Amino acid sequence: MDLELPLLIIRIALGLTLAAHGYNKFFKGGKIEGTGQWFDSMGMRPGKAHAFLAACGEIGSGLFLAAGFLTSFASLGFVGLMSVAYWTVHSKNGFMIINEGWEYVFILAITAITVAMLGPGKWSIDYGIGWDNELDGYTGLFISGGGGVIAAAILLAIFYRPPKDESVS
Repeated sequence: MDLELPLLIIRIALGLTLAAHGYNKFFKGGKIEGTGQWFDSMGMRPGKAHAFLAACGEIGSGLFLAAGFLTSFASLGFVGLMSVAYWTVHSKNGFMIINEGWEYVFILAITAITVAMLGPGKWSIDYGIGWDNELDGYTGLFISGGGGVIAAAILLAIFYRPPKDESVS
């Protein structure tokens, strides 16, 4: 079977899913202000700035991946965003998403890495401009997986200050 249609489907589904999360931060619920307060409460300071940057990153990475544009770098954005979400929110809750676990962020990140390794396919902007085979395979793995984890680690080291657990004396 030709992989063009399956790659297009997964890129669009994955990309629009993440973009919807960014849209939600801007226009639904507590918007950037409320999301910023939540970020502050979990230790990502300044919360409002991180909420804005997370929303922009989710929309940008999502739309770029859906379009197959700078695919490995869009996947890097996925991995970075999902790694921060894992560390700040989900890691302590076990695997299952039903308990706010890390299942969901893991699947998004791994799928993005897989797309980066496979490449965007012929039905992509990268293919149209001749970048389709330049950054896939192990290069895509290192850019998306390695770059995303490194970016998340740097961001967390600089900005993440988890609240003190009041139950521990």
